Amino acid sequence: MKLFITGIGTDVGKTITSAIITQALEADYWKPIQAGDLDNSDSLKIQRYISNDCHPERSRRTVIHENSYKLNTPASPHLAAKIDGFTIDLKQIIEPITKNHLVIEGAGGILVPLNETDSVIDLIKDDYKVIIVSRHYLGSINHTLLTFEALKSRKIEVAGIIFSGDENKATEEIILNKTKAKFIGRIDNEPYFDQNVIKYYADKFRENLLNL
Repeated sequence: MKLFITGIGTDVGKTITSAIITQALEADYWKPIQAGDLDNSDSLKIQRYISNDCHPERSRRTVIHENSYKLNTPASPHLAAKIDGFTIDLKQIIEPITKNHLVIEGAGGILVPLNETDSVIDLIKDDYKVIIVSRHYLGSINHTLLTFEALKSRKIEVAGIIFSGDENKATEEIILNKTKAKFIGRIDNEPYFDQNVIKYYADKFRENLLNL
């Protein structure tokens, strides 16, 4: 199973969600494009958050695959690449070969530009199951529904949705009703995230993930 994790914007919880799913499925992890924060990249965060590799008796272990592009500037990938002196080429973004489940984390939202013609949505392949992370804030309903509509316009099905933030029944109900999306779970506003917290949510979400 290949799961593409996207969000309704930046800083909505994609990396925490990716860590939880990676932990739950003992999956491999790959972030094709990292823009900025290279000393504390999302791949390094995943490595800290998960505990899959701490259990040698398990048959499967998480492999964190190299980014296809590492950009120095924390900006939209198209701009970060331009500052670094090149243009992102989708042909250079090659999915890693693995027999394991693969968690693929996007950059920002799905319409974030990668170059003059391509956006994050163009990274989504036919065999990917798309999971949307929606964080509760004023305007998040609109951003979530726009994300669904953009995917629908490309005939890309959404496998499920994960909400980020303390429960907001009105928001969650209207989004689920309008999109008919499968609810995978909610990540509360935790005071911190570490391996124990990630494992807690992984155990909660595992069954729903396996049923996607």
